[in-house]
Amino acid sequence: MAREVLGRCPVCGSDTSVIKIGCETCGTSIEGNFQLCKFCKLTVEQKTFIDVFIKCRGNIKEVEKELGVSYPTVKNRLEDVANALGHQQEQDITVLNKKKDILDKLNKGEISAEEAVNLLKE
Repeated sequence: MAREVLGRCPVCGSDTSVIKIGCETCGTSIEGNFQLCKFCKLTVEQKTFIDVFIKCRGNIKEVEKELGVSYPTVKNRLEDVANALGHQQEQDITVLNKKKDILDKLNKGEISAEEAVNLLKE
């Protein structure tokens, strides 16, 4: 039985790569450093969700029934998969950059911890 390639290292969490590819029919093997597709890097749970989502043709009500979860849970899982595939919404990136700037200012001593907390709450 063939095993699925691990997209992330179980020790450090970094991306993995395939070093050797082989053909079972003719015995040919190719060695190198091959990058995995972005779907290989998803967790088992994320892959299961995508499978159900596609099976239901994107119908969220059907996904809810199939997985036995609520609408917000389906939306959250979809957002999680989108982010894991590198599809962050522009707003999310802007918010992350703002938070990074605030933390950088705090780290440099340009603002106090209290000011940072207040800015992060905005």
